[in-house]
Amino acid sequence: MFGLIWELIIGAVIGAIGGAITSKGASMGWIANIAAGLVGSWLGEKLLGSWGPHLAGMAIFPSIIGAVVVVVVVSWLVAKFGN
Repeated sequence: MFGLIWELIIGAVIGAIGGAITSKGASMGWIANIAAGLVGSWLGEKLLGSWGPHLAGMAIFPSIIGAVVVVVVVSWLVAKFGN
Protein backbone atom coordinates (compact mmCIF):
# COMPACT_ATOMS: atom_id res chain seq x y z
CA MET A 1 0.00 0.00 0.00
CA PHE A 2 2.78 2.43 0.90
CA GLY A 3 4.52 1.63 -2.40
CA LEU A 4 1.47 2.76 -4.38
CA ILE A 5 1.21 6.00 -2.42
CA TRP A 6 4.94 6.60 -2.95
CA GLU A 7 4.54 6.03 -6.73
CA LEU A 8 1.63 8.50 -6.87
CA ILE A 9 3.63 11.13 -4.98
CA ILE A 10 6.69 10.70 -7.20
CA GLY A 11 4.41 10.67 -10.29
CA ALA A 12 2.88 13.97 -9.18
CA VAL A 13 6.33 15.52 -8.66
CA ILE A 14 7.54 14.29 -12.06
CA GLY A 15 4.36 15.62 -13.70
CA ALA A 16 4.76 18.97 -11.95
CA ILE A 17 8.38 19.18 -13.12
CA GLY A 18 7.29 18.37 -16.67
CA GLY A 19 4.59 21.04 -16.47
CA ALA A 20 7.05 23.58 -15.07
CA ILE A 21 9.56 22.89 -17.83
CA THR A 22 6.91 23.45 -20.49
CA SER A 23 5.27 26.32 -18.52
CA LYS A 24 1.92 24.60 -18.99
CA GLY A 25 1.74 22.98 -15.56
CA ALA A 26 -0.04 25.88 -13.86
CA SER A 27 -3.26 25.10 -15.71
CA MET A 28 -3.08 21.41 -14.77
CA GLY A 29 -4.55 20.10 -11.54
CA TRP A 30 -2.87 17.65 -9.22
CA ILE A 31 -4.68 14.67 -10.76
CA ALA A 32 -3.44 15.70 -14.21
CA ASN A 33 0.09 16.09 -12.78
CA ILE A 34 -0.05 12.56 -11.37
CA ALA A 35 -1.35 11.20 -14.69
CA ALA A 36 1.28 13.09 -16.69
CA GLY A 37 4.01 11.87 -14.35
CA LEU A 38 2.94 8.22 -14.42
CA VAL A 39 2.24 8.09 -18.16
CA GLY A 40 5.35 10.15 -18.84
CA SER A 41 7.42 7.80 -16.72
CA TRP A 42 6.15 4.79 -18.61
CA LEU A 43 6.65 6.49 -22.00
CA GLY A 44 10.08 7.85 -21.15
CA GLU A 45 11.35 4.49 -19.92
CA LYS A 46 9.95 2.67 -22.96
CA LEU A 47 11.53 5.11 -25.41
CA LEU A 48 14.75 6.01 -23.60
CA GLY A 49 15.40 3.05 -21.32
CA SER A 50 15.81 2.88 -17.58
CA TRP A 51 19.01 4.82 -16.91
CA GLY A 52 20.00 7.24 -14.21
CA PRO A 53 18.82 7.39 -10.63
CA HIS A 54 15.59 5.63 -9.68
CA LEU A 55 12.91 6.68 -7.22
CA ALA A 56 9.81 4.57 -6.51
CA GLY A 57 10.77 2.28 -9.37
CA MET A 58 10.92 5.13 -11.89
CA ALA A 59 14.05 6.28 -13.70
CA ILE A 60 14.04 10.01 -12.97
CA PHE A 61 15.54 11.54 -16.14
CA PRO A 62 13.66 9.46 -18.74
CA SER A 63 10.49 9.95 -16.67
CA ILE A 64 10.82 13.74 -16.69
CA ILE A 65 11.50 13.76 -20.44
CA GLY A 66 8.46 11.54 -20.97
CA ALA A 67 6.33 13.81 -18.77
CA VAL A 68 7.40 16.84 -20.81
CA VAL A 69 6.33 15.03 -23.99
CA VAL A 70 2.99 14.04 -22.43
CA VAL A 71 2.28 17.59 -21.20
CA VAL A 72 3.15 19.13 -24.59
CA VAL A 73 1.00 16.63 -26.52
CA VAL A 74 -1.97 16.91 -24.15
CA SER A 75 -1.75 20.72 -24.11
CA TRP A 76 -1.67 20.76 -27.90
CA LEU A 77 -4.67 18.40 -28.12
CA VAL A 78 -6.68 20.44 -25.61
CA ALA A 79 -5.87 23.69 -27.43
CA LYS A 80 -6.75 22.18 -30.82
CA PHE A 81 -9.89 20.24 -29.91
CA GLY A 82 -10.87 21.58 -26.49
CA ASN A 83 -13.01 24.58 -27.32
